[in-house]
Amino acid sequence: MGLFPVSPEKETALFARMEKLGVRSDDVAEKFIRASGPGGQKVNKSATCVVLRHGPTGVAVRCQKERSQGLNRFLAWRLLLDRIEERERGIKSAEKARAEKVRRQKRRRSRRAKEKMLEEKRRTAGKKQSRARVRPEG
Repeated sequence: MGLFPVSPEKETALFARMEKLGVRSDDVAEKFIRASGPGGQKVNKSATCVVLRHGPTGVAVRCQKERSQGLNRFLAWRLLLDRIEERERGIKSAEKARAEKVRRQKRRRSRRAKEKMLEEKRRTAGKKQSRARVRPEG
């Protein structure tokens, strides 16, 4: 059995990624704390939340997605490697890109853009209405 409760392929891929990024397990401080949020007594009694801090870069992650400490530990390592890779390469993560997209979508339109959009909607509605069947009056 490996260090994490996942398939050997996933564990091997994680170690290969650590090697590629130059992250040593000695440089990472692991801490297990009690999770927060819903879950009742089980959450309050067991330390399933994992906190990892990479010393050389100062990157810290916290993971409490699953109820199992081992699985949270694996997910935290993956998240830590994602953040370190993002920091090294300056790549915008998919999560940040998605958040930015939502922010742009929620941004208020200018008055002129809004009027233009509404005019286009009215024009489309007029076209659709002209295609409707003609009903006899009476």
